[in-house]
Amino acid sequence: MSDPSEELLNVVDHQDRVIDTVARGEVYRRRLTHRCVMILVRNAEGRIFVHRRSSDKLFAPGAYDIFVGGVVGAGETYAEAAVREAEEELGVSGIRPEPLFKFLFEQENYSWFCDVYRAEWTGAVSPQAEEIDWHDWLTDEEVAERLRSWDFVPDSREAYRRYLAADSASGSSSASSSS
Repeated sequence: MSDPSEELLNVVDHQDRVIDTVARGEVYRRRLTHRCVMILVRNAEGRIFVHRRSSDKLFAPGAYDIFVGGVVGAGETYAEAAVREAEEELGVSGIRPEPLFKFLFEQENYSWFCDVYRAEWTGAVSPQAEEIDWHDWLTDEEVAERLRSWDFVPDSREAYRRYLAADSASGSSSASSSS
């Protein structure tokens, strides 16, 4: 699809039940609650794939992101969208995201359910040029440092905060909890 604002999305209520189907541009204009997926990708060394979003993005253009992902298309499941988005953005095939948790992200102008996943990718990546301007594999410490100084996507910040809290509560180390 050449114009992302025309992509059809499911609009959901605060219990994540589908109530309508609307073009993405209209969803954003009217601040309708919809669905997205976020995948934290680690390589074999436990480093996290971090990237800067393209300046053409409808939401948070030019901001950094700890997760690959995006909106869930109309009629698509979260799991289907997680695989599609990870493969598109990383330029790979065969990735297997593992579901972690879901939360409702709300800001003044946006509202969506974030279904958060993690995955390990040990091969080469070829990030989608239309989506990603820069990328690197960063250690947990480097991510923590960048979060203090770089402009990150707000839902990514919140998802990562929740990821660390869940990881800490489970007693596992972030670097070793990839799969």
